[in-house]
Amino acid sequence: MNLKGKLDRIAVRASELRAMLASGLQGDAFISASRELAEIEPLEERINALRAAERARAEAEIARSDPELRELADAELLALHELIPALEHEIRVALLPKDEADELPAILEIRPAAGGDEAALFAAQLFAAYKRYAEAHSWRFEVLNYAETELGGLKEGVAEIAGASVFARLKYESGVHRVQRIPATEAQGRIHTSTVTVAVLPEAKDIGIDINENDLRVDVYRASGAGGQHVNKTESAVRITHLPTGIVVAMQEERSQHKNRAKAMKVLRARIFDAERARADAGRAADRRSQVGTGDRSERIRTYNFPQGRVTDHRINFTLHKIDRIMLGEFDEIIDALTAHDQAAKLAAAQG
Repeated sequence: MNLKGKLDRIAVRASELRAMLASGLQGDAFISASRELAEIEPLEERINALRAAERARAEAEIARSDPELRELADAELLALHELIPALEHEIRVALLPKDEADELPAILEIRPAAGGDEAALFAAQLFAAYKRYAEAHSWRFEVLNYAETELGGLKEGVAEIAGASVFARLKYESGVHRVQRIPATEAQGRIHTSTVTVAVLPEAKDIGIDINENDLRVDVYRASGAGGQHVNKTESAVRITHLPTGIVVAMQEERSQHKNRAKAMKVLRARIFDAERARADAGRAADRRSQVGTGDRSERIRTYNFPQGRVTDHRINFTLHKIDRIMLGEFDEIIDALTAHDQAAKLAAAQG
């Protein structure tokens, strides 16, 4: 079906839903119709704007035949020449299949990889940058686990981020983030290269992820801080192993064993959900490779070069010379570029 046919169907469906709601629907039927209408109304508004612009174009083309109106008509046609393709593009993007996880909260996990203390220090900075990004978007950022090194670096940071379109915005951040800079402890001024892994997982909050208690091995132990000092003298830390998948989650942020277990289960569910999503969509990995990479934590996706003041995303060869602003959590310019690249690839695939 061509674009016009699809838009006609959407307009008809919106009218049908309004008629159904006006007829006195109740209960689940009312809720279902209301939700469907709420989902397609923004698209219907764009369709109406497009059709209004097309009518205006037709009227302006007729008006050009009148010498007194030609100049005004040409000016209007020039503006519509830009507006109509822009509206068509917005509509085609809105018609792309939605990722069911886009509106879900996310679990953010950051760990140092290669580079020792320098990697741990950058991991801490990156964790703080994502926290600032969440705050700027009025998202809730709850630290689930934060284990520090003796120098103030990060061994592991896990957070739950909730709000509008969290996973849709952050899903491109998964992968290896590389930092190039001169460490404070480097006497000869040499640039060191370190890496940090970032994982962003959709949180399986309202999705049916059943975990059999018999499939879990739960170990409890004393929580310890940097250098091995005991945070408390009770066995409050929890390590849960999901035996069928081998996924292991450890949590020691809270002094309560019960709270640590609840947090660990939240992360475990997210990891299992993410693994099931990958298996359910066999083409997902190939699609993402052609768009913005696999998203796998083994793939280097971005370099933060402090001496040059630049950040480069290697998946789309996109560079910004504003590393200070980005480390303050201003990721939107990069994420917008990744989103646009992803959408362009999907549009190209959809159009054959």
